[in-house]
Amino acid sequence: MNLQNKKVVILGGTSGIGLATARAALAHGATVVVSSSRQDKVTAAVAELGARADGQVADLNDAASVDQLFAKIGSFDHLVYTAGDSLQIGELACTDMNAVRAAFDVRVFGAIAAVKAAAPNIRRGGSIVLTSGIASARPQKGWTTGASICGAMEGFMRALAVELAPIRVNIVSPGFVRTPLWSNIPENEREAMYRRVGEQLLLGRVGEADDIAQTYLHLMNNAFATGQMIVVDGGGVLV
Repeated sequence: MNLQNKKVVILGGTSGIGLATARAALAHGATVVVSSSRQDKVTAAVAELGARADGQVADLNDAASVDQLFAKIGSFDHLVYTAGDSLQIGELACTDMNAVRAAFDVRVFGAIAAVKAAAPNIRRGGSIVLTSGIASARPQKGWTTGASICGAMEGFMRALAVELAPIRVNIVSPGFVRTPLWSNIPENEREAMYRRVGEQLLLGRVGEADDIAQTYLHLMNNAFATGQMIVVDGGGVLV
């Protein structure tokens, strides 16, 4: 795989899967632009990634901010969308609707605004890689919000692949991954959760951000892949 001299924009690229994808893209010759709503996270990510990385602050819930972001970035080759806050988990009867709307704002509506603003800037041969999750295929109790978001993103991806062709549009569906999305859980409980879930998976462990990043690279590089969802879950949908 080779992204030599390609420019990759990663929204949500300052932590977790997005940051791992930025590192992997740089290792394959790309330059990267990472974005977050927080300046401190952008500064830290760019310091870690090095000279071929740039960072921009943008509020993905504000369409004007997103438009300004892509006006600054200009032409580029690949858009990766991994942005998302901590997971909204809980049974529907006890779920606050404002929290549901907030979860959709960044994970769905933010992606829609980003693609709308970014698509005219994507060079010939370029692509968009979005993010869903196995909650849409294998939801558990309390996952109504997450499953709905993942399903919405998968439908959005397929429609975009038709509408934006020949720009390629695909989506990665991760399983259970060790990322900062779980940071709202106390560390000892979080590590116990990783062990418990990992023991149930076919590969005997939860995923790491670097595992998932390789799939984003594959979809950026594969010039004949569009409208596709790739599940990377350690066998999670089978158990």
